[in-house]
Formats: sequence, structure tokens, C-alpha cells
Amino acid sequence: MSRIGIHWFRKDLRLQDNESLQALAKSVDHVICVYIHSSQNLSPDIEYSLCKHEVKGNHRKRFLRESLDDLNKSLEALGQTLIELDEQHSVVAALVEMVKANNISAISCEWHCGFNERAQWEVLKESLPDLEFIQCNSSSLYDQSGLPFPLDELPDTFTPFRKKVEKRSTRRPICLHVGSLPPPYSMKETSSRAKKENKESQPHYPLLVGGESAAKRQLDYYLWDTDLLSNYKQTRNGLDGWDFSSKLSAWLAHGCISPTTVADAITEYEHQRTKNDSTYWLFFELLWREFFHWQHVKNGVSSFDKAGPKQLEITSHFDQSKYDDWCNGTTGYDIVDACMKQLNQTGFMSNRGRQLVASCFVHELNLDWRYGAAYFEYQLIDFDVASNYGNWQYLAGVGADPRGHRQFNLVKQTEFYDPSRQFIQQWLVK
Repeated sequence: MSRIGIHWFRKDLRLQDNESLQALAKSVDHVICVYIHSSQNLSPDIEYSLCKHEVKGNHRKRFLRESLDDLNKSLEALGQTLIELDEQHSVVAALVEMVKANNISAISCEWHCGFNERAQWEVLKESLPDLEFIQCNSSSLYDQSGLPFPLDELPDTFTPFRKKVEKRSTRRPICLHVGSLPPPYSMKETSSRAKKENKESQPHYPLLVGGESAAKRQLDYYLWDTDLLSNYKQTRNGLDGWDFSSKLSAWLAHGCISPTTVADAITEYEHQRTKNDSTYWLFFELLWREFFHWQHVKNGVSSFDKAGPKQLEITSHFDQSKYDDWCNGTTGYDIVDACMKQLNQTGFMSNRGRQLVASCFVHELNLDWRYGAAYFEYQLIDFDVASNYGNWQYLAGVGADPRGHRQFNLVKQTEFYDPSRQFIQQWLVK
């Protein structure tokens, strides 16, 4: 009897370095590739009705649509196709229905650090105790077993984490491109087959389009075609434009490219072109991502807690009027308003801009940081649950910052990073 397997795509919209998909392909005779659209938010601790917006905005929807179309094109080249389901309530229930209707033998899914993603996998295993479950980790630089400390002893601040990992850990090996897959299986239709939507927005930055193909082009562009990597440390605090940073975060967030692929490319660039502070600094940013991902696993649901994992008391609140001003870019703080208008129109904001608008949200406006994090979840193309909520807790003083309650002087920051007010003038007149 033929063995039929499902690969559940989530944050792994690629064929390169997808260990779970490869493992499934070796163990079954037929593969069903599926992606499930869900409106479930990632924070279990926010009253989204107060925010007055959906969980996922048009910029993220557009990038996801492009990523899925690109993935389907790659699968079709292997004789496969991507089945999309639309589930407004229970993703797990949709999968259970599919498994039972099609006599499925095994299901695979890439491991992801997200609180909801890990919870869904555990509930699915409990719901289908006789099924073979395959889950590998291609979403981080290091396996948990390769970290130089047990998870409950993971450092709560970045520097000791970085020093120990760099000294004592070895990056997990890359899993090569999936070159073949077992043939598809004509499954029975489910009640939640998705209709593909049209693109919800056009990219403001023409190169910021979803998909593994675009991710590979951008990696080549930033390293090999332009040598921009060699000056990254000097340019990384830019506010606008394409070339001041790698822009890889959006593709990393959707799993169109893996962090190991990026790290290996940096190492190869250092061997072939140059090795300097800038090449290290891009890897340094990958380590920050790694730190937040493992912190998210360690802290669990407290990653979304107003008081943070240390349960520090803060007095901020929710004020609809101030919140709306911040979202709309009408706070009166020019650098903040310019950044927010940029975000609303493009789905992008620089790392420097994110620090400034978050600092304003928490300190000048005295608002509950969770609602700022929720708005980023809605608007940012490169939304990543661990990095987003970890950074917001960091700025609010309840997270990984050892100094606590980090506040930026917005006037000085403007003078330093936008001395001619070119960025402000560009976005406040639109």
C-alpha cells in the first residue's frame, strides 16, 4: 500500500535548505504540499479590537502571495503543486480533516520558534497519535542541541549569548536544494480550499517582491554584484533607499531563504572578496535574530506579556487618540511621523526608524508597547514574531536590554541621522 505524506508549509516557503521536506520525500510514495491561510493573530495577549485593524496588512499579504506563487512555480517544475487552504478558525482541524479523508501516513513541517506555531504542532500530534510526524529545524543557525547551554539557562541579554555561541557552537549544516519529490496525490477536496486573491498592493521598492527566486537575486545583488556588504557597517543606519542594508529580513521572515544560506554566503564572500567589520556585522545581525528566536522559545507566552518575562511593573496604558496619531504619522515628532508614513505606504521601515518610533510610543506617548508591536505585526512585510516582540520588549524596558527602559532623544537622533531633513521632507509631504 502506498504511503502518502503531507508537507505543511508555514515559514519555509523554499526548496533550498528545507530539511523537513527532504526527510518526508524519502519516507513516502506520494506527497501533498499544502499551505493554510489563517487570520489568527500571533499574540495571545492583545485586544485587537482596540487596534481597529486586521492582523495582516496589504503589504504582507502581497509579499506572501508572491512568495506562494514562486513556491508553486518551483514545485510544478518537480511535478508537484501547492494546495492552499483557507481556515478562519482552526488550522489543526483543517489538517486533521485532510489526514482522515486521504489516508495520510506521515506529515512534515519545519520547526519554528513561534509560540503559536509550536503549540499547533503539539495539538496536531495529540489529535493524530497514529500518524508519523517529521519535524526538522532549518529556520535557525544552530540546533537547540548545539547551543552551549540548556534552554532554561539561555542568557537573558545578547552579549553573553553571542560570546558563548561564537566560541563554542557550530552552525548546523545546510540542507541542499530539493531536486526531486515523489509524485502528488489526488486528494479528496476539503471544505476550506482557498481562492487565490489578487495582489493587495504594489511594492514601493521594486526589488522587494516575495519568493525564493527574489531572495536569491537579492543575496547575489548585495554580495556579489555590488559588494555592498563590504560597507554594511557604515551604511546600516540609513533611513531610506535600497542599498544601505541587505533587505533580506523580509525573505527570512517568510522562510524564502534560510539564515544558514545567508551565513554561508557571507563566509564564502569573506573567502573570495574581503573580510572586514562590515561582513562580520551582517552575521552579527543574524546572531541577534538567533538570540530573539531562542529567547522566544525560552520565554513562551511571556514574550507577549506587558510586564515581560521578568514581570517588571510598568505604568503605560492604551489611549486610542494617541495610538491613532502614532499609526497615522501625526504625533508632531517629525522623524517619527516620517517613519510611520513610510511604513504605511511601503510596509518597510529601517532598523533605526523602528527604534525611534518605538521609543516615542513607549516614552513620549506612554503607551502600552504591545499595541505598537501589534501594529508592526500588521504593517511590516518582514514581520517576525520573535524579533518583533523581542525588540519591543527591549525598548519598553521589560525585555533583553540590561540597561532597561531605553529612550532616544528624538531631536538629537534627527540631527544625526537626517541632518538635512531630506528624509522627513520626502515622507511628510506625501
